Amino acid sequence: MDKPSPIVMEEVTDPEELVKARAQRERFDRNSAWLQAHIAEIYARYRGKCICIAGEELFVADTPEEALALATAAHPEDDGRFLRYIPREKLDRIYAH
Repeated sequence: MDKPSPIVMEEVTDPEELVKARAQRERFDRNSAWLQAHIAEIYARYRGKCICIAGEELFVADTPEEALALATAAHPEDDGRFLRYIPREKLDRIYAH
């Protein structure tokens, strides 16, 4: 564990793979938009929980693994799932590099 894992980047040019990636991104964008449309009520109700959006439906659990399992069981075809932990307390956060 002392050695860092190498990072490998590849350029994908296969048209079939690009079509799959675009479709997955579209599913992710729909799930993300669904979350944005319901974010106030979800954040108010599920602080301290993990949420997963799949098929534009909310799944809530105590761990990310549980939330992902619930979403995958209900929508196995949706590979654009959106997984997030909602912090217990509402705080101002600063994200920087």
